[in-house]
Amino acid sequence: MIQLIQGNLFHGLPNDDPYAHLATYIEICNTIKIVGVPEDAIRLGLFSFSLSGKAKRWLHSFKGNSLRTWDEVVEKFLKKYFPESKIAEGKAAISSFHQFSNESLSEVLERFHSLLRKTPTHGFSEPIQLNIFIDGLRPQLKQLLDASVGRKIKLKTHEEAMELIENMATSDHAILRDRTHIQTKSSLLELSSQDAFLAQNKLMSKQLEALTKTLSKLPTQLSASQPSPSSILQVAGCAICGGAHESGCYIPTEDHAHEVSYMGNQPRQNFNAGGFSGFLQGQNYNQQYGQ
Repeated sequence: MIQLIQGNLFHGLPNDDPYAHLATYIEICNTIKIVGVPEDAIRLGLFSFSLSGKAKRWLHSFKGNSLRTWDEVVEKFLKKYFPESKIAEGKAAISSFHQFSNESLSEVLERFHSLLRKTPTHGFSEPIQLNIFIDGLRPQLKQLLDASVGRKIKLKTHEEAMELIENMATSDHAILRDRTHIQTKSSLLELSSQDAFLAQNKLMSKQLEALTKTLSKLPTQLSASQPSPSSILQVAGCAICGGAHESGCYIPTEDHAHEVSYMGNQPRQNFNAGGFSGFLQGQNYNQQYGQ
């Protein structure tokens, strides 16, 4: 057991992580079960074996039994090796978080979680953590995340958004990771053609779904807008010209006027075509024959 503990020594160097050391140390101690001995007592008794160099000298600087409980040891240990200055430094690193140009989604997500674990007392709530993470992503990756939910991913709850991000991170080597890097003078990386296709495909699917819903309502709207047969005005045809108006509304045209004039000038039955001279001839005939 002592060998396992000493495999995780804390030296008190600037790069040593006191929170990670405590987590590993407690995990090892939890494998020890002694009847009648509390867990905190085991942790308190073995803690000095997990320290080395400056850290071990620091622990021995406490006289006698001044550190009587495990909670007191943890408080003093973190105050010594993770002071307020480190907390402020960790909070600054979290709040200014951004994705590197060559990081995939899984890589940037793990690095962000590492920053949170490194400064557990950062004080950022879960919604704020989500906003910091998304704001720090590259524009292309944010576009893909928004397209996957059909709106801004920030509008999702923390649980829903993180579940989606983690699911996409597990397959980012096949979907999200940039495969085609176009190097420019300013060292900017453009989104690969496959990623752009996926984003466009998602947006087109949403638009097609909305269009289908609109078209499905069209027959109902058309039937509602058609007038009933009783509302259509029935107009009899004109007896003169056969037009779609009443006979009293007929207005003669020039062609019709010529037609009427022509009909009036035609010879009538039993009418003397000779005019006045023919009339006189008829009178002479009647006198001659005594009629």
